[in-house]
Amino acid sequence: MSEKPTYEELVQRIQALEEKLSELKDAGSKLQDRENRLREAQQLVHMGHWSWDVSSGKVEWSKEVFEIFRLDPKEFTPQIDSILQLSPWPEDHVRDKELIRKAIESHEVGSYEQKFLRPDGSIGHYFSSFMGVYDDNGNLTEIKGVVQDITERKKDEEERNKLQTQLSNALEIANLGPWEYDIAKDLFTFNDYFYKLFCTTSKEIGGYTMSSAEYSQRFLHPEDRDCVGEGIRRAIETPDPDFSNQLEHRIIYADGQVGYASVHHFAVKDESGKTVKTYGVTQDITARKNMERQLQLSQKMESVGRLAGGIAHDFNNMLSIILGNIEMLQEDITPDSPLLRRIHEVKKAAQRSADLTRQLLAFARKQTILPKILNPNSAIDGMLNMLKRLIGEDIDLLWNPNEQLWSVKMDPSQVDQILANLCINARDAIKGVGKVTIETDNICFDNNYCREHRGFSPGEFVLIGVSDNGGGMDKETIDRVFEPFFTTKKNGKGTGLGLATVYGIIKQNNGFINVYSEPGQGTTFKIYIPRHEGCQPQEPVIATENLQKGSETILLVEDEQAILQMTKTMLERLGYMVLPANTPEDAIRICNRYNKKIDLLITDVVMPSMNGRELAHTILKGSPNIKCLYMSGYTSNVIAHRGILDEGLNFINKPFSKQALSVKLRNILDEKSN
Repeated sequence: MSEKPTYEELVQRIQALEEKLSELKDAGSKLQDRENRLREAQQLVHMGHWSWDVSSGKVEWSKEVFEIFRLDPKEFTPQIDSILQLSPWPEDHVRDKELIRKAIESHEVGSYEQKFLRPDGSIGHYFSSFMGVYDDNGNLTEIKGVVQDITERKKDEEERNKLQTQLSNALEIANLGPWEYDIAKDLFTFNDYFYKLFCTTSKEIGGYTMSSAEYSQRFLHPEDRDCVGEGIRRAIETPDPDFSNQLEHRIIYADGQVGYASVHHFAVKDESGKTVKTYGVTQDITARKNMERQLQLSQKMESVGRLAGGIAHDFNNMLSIILGNIEMLQEDITPDSPLLRRIHEVKKAAQRSADLTRQLLAFARKQTILPKILNPNSAIDGMLNMLKRLIGEDIDLLWNPNEQLWSVKMDPSQVDQILANLCINARDAIKGVGKVTIETDNICFDNNYCREHRGFSPGEFVLIGVSDNGGGMDKETIDRVFEPFFTTKKNGKGTGLGLATVYGIIKQNNGFINVYSEPGQGTTFKIYIPRHEGCQPQEPVIATENLQKGSETILLVEDEQAILQMTKTMLERLGYMVLPANTPEDAIRICNRYNKKIDLLITDVVMPSMNGRELAHTILKGSPNIKCLYMSGYTSNVIAHRGILDEGLNFINKPFSKQALSVKLRNILDEKSN
């Protein structure tokens, strides 16, 4: 029989129990604190935990899990795949179940991210991590996991991606390529946009060092390598902590083409002031440089155009007097006269002068034209025999048309001018025998194509191409080929206006032209004229070469007395009754006083006190049945915009022949009035 504990022993035991109870309370309090801190941490990171007892099938969610999915614990009883089923996207459901299965089978920690649908219809995102709990025999007894709300993080990622996309687009639009040079490693690092700028990839070019000179040899024009290297060395050596430097240089694209770049770079220094890195941005400014060159060319052409326009009126007036009087002298002199040959030579010289003026006006886009809807194939077909005579028997002329060619709207005479000038150039480029090919086709360019190919415009165009297998041109010649008075021909062999004329015609018709040539490889000119949709091509008017006479009454208005007298004589020899007027005021007085019918008003366009359009309007108010013919060596925008004649107006270019005037008059006078 055991002895009863003494009083002192009982007191000691009670004290020991009290101490143990106190320790348990402290431990419980610490555990509660840890649980509270864990719960607070889970709340801060939007995380909750869950468990699944395999044997009982019971699933428990922490309060935070219900909060994440915005579910009421009183109304929602969680099941083993409840979290997965909160996703309404079946393909995601299947994928995540497979991830869970593989993780459990391999005794590894599994995880996945998923979208879910909240009760209010909004979409959230969660991250789930889980692991299996196994007994000593390796049997799965429980699965524990955590769920974290990552909706805000996903929003931030989407915003960053959006900003990154915007930055990418901005860099691409601005043609910017960032780069960095690490001095210690002697290594250049380029951004993806830099590779894109040079139409290459990082795999193709790898890393470049300054010491190996690979960077400069790969990207920089040989003549600009020293200045770029000097700029980087200046950035490295400068003591200025705020140093920045900008320079422009030529670049070499992956396809070997030469472009232009602007480089802005900076120095990065350590605490001691030593430069450790330089970084910068390279911008492709090729398009800007091309535009600057085009602007300079346009300004040069505009200057010549103003000069041409300024002298054309007076010069053509003088040529009109010369040619008109020569024609009448030829009529008056007997065919056996020794003077006839000399007069013929004078006429040829005057006609060449008129042709030169016409070329200047065409180049300056001030030549008066009457656009018609036409099929270029028909216009070219009608020129082939003339072009064959023009280029000579030693050169084959090949014609390769697209039989389904679209229509264009332009003056038929301009097609003649384009082909004549291009074929003459091709002939002069061929030494001995050779070949010239003329082709047509339908072409459509979209915006993407035009962004990637310099010098093209979007839209539907009719292509007219002229190619030769002559000597070709180098790049410096191509850059100047459309400049007025630029020529590579010997003195006396060319005026330098042929291609300038072609350029002016193309621009006047809202088209563009590209040149492809290399020394020894021939040359191809490709002209693109905007497609005209709608009406069918208009049949060309065949002009007769016989003089067309008449007997109608004509009111003739010209401020140049010599031209007035010469034109009056020309009209009278054609049988017309002529009422001459040296000023618009005289014309108005004659019209008001003349009692008989006046059939036609012929008036100069540019006159001191009143232009021809204003005079016609004044006269037509009192005599609405009078028809009108405008004449000028250079028309202002009074009746023509950029040289394109207003619809329904009749016009004849100075200088004109007696035969051309006779045909023009009959076309107007015989046409029925509207």
